[in-house]
Amino acid sequence: MDSGRLVDGRWYTTNEFAALMGVDPSSVRRWRTSETPYGPAYVRVSPRVVKYAAEDIEAWLREKRVDPGKAA
Repeated sequence: MDSGRLVDGRWYTTNEFAALMGVDPSSVRRWRTSETPYGPAYVRVSPRVVKYAAEDIEAWLREKRVDPGKAA
């Protein structure tokens, strides 16, 4: 049965999240540290470790989804 989930229920590192999105990890770090933060919610586990929950990634992707038939 298809649950409609876009990603599984795990936690992703910055590098793993970047690979999932097809962008460079530096882009993800820039999103996170910009004056107006961009991207999904994250958890700072330590000063050097950030994790992204699959459900937060999924929610963020759904917010960004554009349906061409409804966008006109």
